[in-house]
Amino acid sequence: MQAQSPVVIVTQPGYSVVPQNSNWQTSMCDCFSDFGVCLCGMFCFTCLASQIAADMNECCLCGGSVAMRTLYRTRYGIPGSICDDYVVTFCCPQCSLCQIKRDINRRKAMGIF
Repeated sequence: MQAQSPVVIVTQPGYSVVPQNSNWQTSMCDCFSDFGVCLCGMFCFTCLASQIAADMNECCLCGGSVAMRTLYRTRYGIPGSICDDYVVTFCCPQCSLCQIKRDINRRKAMGIF
């Protein structure tokens, strides 16, 4: 009888529906590509943050946070760092939120959200 060698798992199976390397669908200051999102972000920041949190199946209080931006960016393989996310969220929270919502809308339209 021959002894069987143990099975060694080198990588864990993962679940991914998007490419590992992706980019934002729009730039930070591309507000006029979706004027409705821009208006919502400027005049009803909390509503837009809640919409994003709902889209991401997260707590409604987290929509405008650095953590939400980081979660979204890593989920879709968008390059960047937590430091970048902090600076963007701190310097222009409305632009950050609008960019995420535009990206969600475009990914939904493409069927990859």
